[in-house]
Amino acid sequence: MGTPCAPVELPWRSPDACLAAWHDEPWLAMLDSGGPLSGRTRWSVLCRRPVATLVTCEESGWDALRALLPPRQAEGALPFQGGLVGMASYGAGLKLEKIPSAHADDTPHLVAGLFADALVFDRQDKRLYWSSLTNRPPPELPSCTRRPAAPPVLPFRPDLDATQWIRAVDSVRDYIAAGDLFQANLTVRFHASRPAGLAVVDLYRALRKSMAAPFGGLLKSPGFSLLSGSVERFLSMDAQGRIETRPIKGTAPLGPSEAENRAIALALAGDEKEYAENLMITDLMRNDIGRVSQLGSVTVPELCQVERFAHWHHLVSCVRSIIRPGLDAIDLLRATLPPGSVTGAPKHRAMQIIDTIERSARGAYCGSFFRIGFDGALDSSVIIRTLAILKDRLEIGTGGGITYPSDPAREYEEMRLKAAPLLSLFDP
Repeated sequence: MGTPCAPVELPWRSPDACLAAWHDEPWLAMLDSGGPLSGRTRWSVLCRRPVATLVTCEESGWDALRALLPPRQAEGALPFQGGLVGMASYGAGLKLEKIPSAHADDTPHLVAGLFADALVFDRQDKRLYWSSLTNRPPPELPSCTRRPAAPPVLPFRPDLDATQWIRAVDSVRDYIAAGDLFQANLTVRFHASRPAGLAVVDLYRALRKSMAAPFGGLLKSPGFSLLSGSVERFLSMDAQGRIETRPIKGTAPLGPSEAENRAIALALAGDEKEYAENLMITDLMRNDIGRVSQLGSVTVPELCQVERFAHWHHLVSCVRSIIRPGLDAIDLLRATLPPGSVTGAPKHRAMQIIDTIERSARGAYCGSFFRIGFDGALDSSVIIRTLAILKDRLEIGTGGGITYPSDPAREYEEMRLKAAPLLSLFDP
């Protein structure tokens, strides 16, 4: 592995055009910033042909993941100039918390590729760069874009129907009343059989067009792929060790007009149940990142701010800190997985109870999609609003936070609302 060279600027091509050109690559990774342009959604990254890969369910996988990274290098001119791109599943988090599961889980716990080359897209200035640590010449990129194949029509079936979901919500509320919990994130999986000849990259192109998201992404590998429209940043850490997490709790649909959206946002900001839920998860994330942060460095600069996304309004908070000397991005991931916003409070007990109530393994859902650069910087998302593709099936996970005041029927409608954009891809 070489040292970072100056990036080469290429004629602008859209991310969609580059995805189309590389659709048949066996390994492909994209960190995809969509939706309204901001400082958090300026850059996207597309990588192919990793120099090393990891696919494992073993606890030792974290050591193997660290071993893939070469010695740390100086910060480059772009936010990512090669490194690890991968995912850690919810099952990986269960193992870190030493919680046995009642559910069979055939999803890999860690999937990652080490990429020496990357296409880096600057959405703000419409500029495209090629970065290579191997001095590989820039790829030839076509000027015209191949049309994607239409997504197949597929019947997805949930593992909890409406009646079962309402009973599950009531079970969580019973645990809360008994003092076991303050809050828990209850989820359901929708499954469909995988059709022959499924075009994974074309499907992702359709997903990113219909539900552009600030933390979207694609991880394609033989036997397992992840297609994400996540709206939630999990953790970011720059090369100087400054950490940020942005937990989401609180959801409301977009309205048909700007006036209605202002009213919806105002109502969400004043919703006591949603506010309390966000506050609990923000406190949980403070504790999680505090495990690896310098004493006194943890702050909460934003609390329960309403942000608008492609299909929803959400309450979003922000927690920041500075990592302790001698620790790195992998230590940070191990200290915090699975994300607090998709588990509950207290976290360990919530995860135990979730496993007894839910009907199937979460798989990749509620894990984290991440990149770790050669400079040590990390960015990652919570795996929500995501389609997982395994050898025999497709999975969509969805759910929501349950507190004692939760209305089971309302929680069911919110769960369906979150699943609808993904399910609609397969039911035109």
